[in-house]
Amino acid sequence: MNTNKLFLGQCDFVAGVATMEQMPVFEHRLPEVAFAGRSNVGKSSLINALTNRKALARTSSMPGRTSQLNFFLLAESFYLVDMPGYGFARISKTERAEWDELIVSYLKGRPTLRAVLLLVDARHGLKDTDREILKLLNKTGVSIRVILTKCDAVSAKGLKEVTEATEAEIGQFAAVFPSVYPVSSQKAQGIEELRQLIAELTNLNSA
Repeated sequence: MNTNKLFLGQCDFVAGVATMEQMPVFEHRLPEVAFAGRSNVGKSSLINALTNRKALARTSSMPGRTSQLNFFLLAESFYLVDMPGYGFARISKTERAEWDELIVSYLKGRPTLRAVLLLVDARHGLKDTDREILKLLNKTGVSIRVILTKCDAVSAKGLKEVTEATEAEIGQFAAVFPSVYPVSSQKAQGIEELRQLIAELTNLNSA
């Protein structure tokens, strides 16, 4: 199945999960790819760009808008999962702990999860909160790919520098693929390449 059929065809929001008790058990055990990242890093914008939609995933300038795991079914073939943002979210410590527990439980207990795409803002590179989530993700054993977002907002030199610095640092994590993927949701930079990657991760590139 080509990427146009996977990403530009039918695409539906199917579930929003705030607790493990609400976690759906889908009849067909389709593969899943999850998106993680700091609040306001551009997760929702990237999902919209991948599916060529304007409002499949809600975007907001207010950090911490996504407060649950949101499942989107694409081409009745696989799920994209938008995970709660971390870092800036204006929530209580209790709510933060509940979010963390939900995320870890999902990552450790989801056999259909093929990979986590960790989004990092290319304007800033890895921050302490990114390093914390990398350590957390690495412990779960889930395959991790690092995606540099908002690459249109930095110069070619700046992008090269942040790419090299990020790759040098993520090399210490066993579960993290050593190369990063630069994208821009606004300019559609790297979007087709990311579609191809997701198709490979879900074993749908030759379906």
